[in-house]
Amino acid sequence: MRIILSVIATVVALFTVAVTGLAAAADAPPVPYPKDYRDWHHVKSMVISPGHALYDSFGGIHHLYANKVALQGYITGKWPDGAVIVFDLLDAKVADNAVIEGARKVVGVMHRDARKYAATGGWGYEEFKGDSTSDRAVGASASTACHHCHVAQKNAGYVFSKMRP
Repeated sequence: MRIILSVIATVVALFTVAVTGLAAAADAPPVPYPKDYRDWHHVKSMVISPGHALYDSFGGIHHLYANKVALQGYITGKWPDGAVIVFDLLDAKVADNAVIEGARKVVGVMHRDARKYAATGGWGYEEFKGDSTSDRAVGASASTACHHCHVAQKNAGYVFSKMRP
């Protein structure tokens, strides 16, 4: 009888932990819009052109910015809470044999808080549509919309970008 009660207690405890974890993921606080991010450290720029595997989702000109806390992560490989990385994605247009910036497509944000965003590796993710500071594209679907790809970079703290030398 004690073994049965012990097994039942263990199952109930595991179920409670699982439900609490799912609730924490669903109730994670929204990632704030990164005010004045273009004044932060510019990490790098790149262009994803037609033919690239991610072109349909992320085709265009990318500028990556890091706040001062995120710079520590790029240097040490350890990402402290408060680190914020911004992925500024713009249309790429060709004019006069030059690639130039077009309209902003999205401002992608990674916000590090190991406690608040524990369900997604300690990172909160959001995409703000176009030039909006409030129109969110990710919301509660951060795990499927962003984190499932970033898991491939777990050994790099879930961050794809590297600091430009």
